[in-house]
Amino acid sequence: MSSSPPATGVSGARPGGDALPWTRNDALVTVGAAAVDLIGFTLNSHWELGHVPVAGCVLMVASALPLLARRRAPVPTLGVVLLLGLVLNLVVPMTQHFNASVVVALYTVVRTRRPVVVVPASLAAVTVPLVGQRSWPTPPLIDLVANCAAGAVVIIAATVMNHWHRDIEANRRLLADRAVAAERRRIARELHDIVAHHITTMQLMAGGARANLARDPEVAREALVTLEGAGRMALREMRQLLDVLRAGDETEEEPTAPQPGVGDVERIVGESCRAGLPTTLDVRGERRPLPPSVGLTVFRIVQEALTNARKHAGEARACVRLTYEPDGMVVEVSDDGTGPDTGAGTGSGYGLVGMRERAVLLGGTLEAGPLDGGGFRVSARLPTKTDEGAVR
Repeated sequence: MSSSPPATGVSGARPGGDALPWTRNDALVTVGAAAVDLIGFTLNSHWELGHVPVAGCVLMVASALPLLARRRAPVPTLGVVLLLGLVLNLVVPMTQHFNASVVVALYTVVRTRRPVVVVPASLAAVTVPLVGQRSWPTPPLIDLVANCAAGAVVIIAATVMNHWHRDIEANRRLLADRAVAAERRRIARELHDIVAHHITTMQLMAGGARANLARDPEVAREALVTLEGAGRMALREMRQLLDVLRAGDETEEEPTAPQPGVGDVERIVGESCRAGLPTTLDVRGERRPLPPSVGLTVFRIVQEALTNARKHAGEARACVRLTYEPDGMVVEVSDDGTGPDTGAGTGSGYGLVGMRERAVLLGGTLEAGPLDGGGFRVSARLPTKTDEGAVR
């Protein structure tokens, strides 16, 4: 008995494009049903007649052939199977009940049709196999009960499979919706980090260049060079991110740069210094390679924290501390600023929310808040043993 759901298309297509009228599974089910029915007919014939009628064997195999079209025309398939079974009863009158061909045909009807069609089809499948037998027109009660029981088992099995298939489809849609929502949140976090950091850096560099353009052209030139580099970096990272949204489109010939990681933290610190926020980098513990997801999270947390410090800390100094632990990584970014917004670290901003989501996604934690002596601190603890497939 096949438990496959109703087909929405033909899966047995040839490589050349010509579609077969049946699938490979249909062919296997047909062969299996014919073999089971032929074996049963042979044994019953030996038991009741003492020989095996050739015409009965041919009709028994022929009654299974319509199963090849059971997906495209389930109701006509059941009708043809019952008609050939009736002919078999008239040609070789012997006790024949629910055979495998009738079971498969009725099962397909119940799986694919509404109750208004299933009810008369089930009644026909229960009664027609009794017509033309040796005991007809008064078949024994046990034969009628046996056919009814067999039909009930087929209907129950097909109904259970329909419910199970609907549950599977609902779960698949739910998982797909969750995956889309998670991908949207990830893209939103990436866009926020890229725009907030690079645009802030470009704004500060442009202001510095304007302020020094007349009195110190060399400083203005360096600021413009940094501004150009920040813009180029922002475009490259946004291009990488937008590639995610171009599924099926032609990719660009220029190879995509790898995602940033711990090795790029020093570059971020340098950009922060050039943008007017003196920043130091303190690395503790033995350096070692980190999983790509952990490295990207470390980079984004440092990037976002320094961006917030440049926006809100005012005249301040910042410190980035990376601590390599045996089973994890601690990222801490602090400043001693006294700006008006340095205490707004309750986690209501998109930047803090994004950093916290990144840490939680890896199974870590993140704390952010003002310091007692003034300033602000962001501290994240990330495990380094991460399931990369689950994170992606």
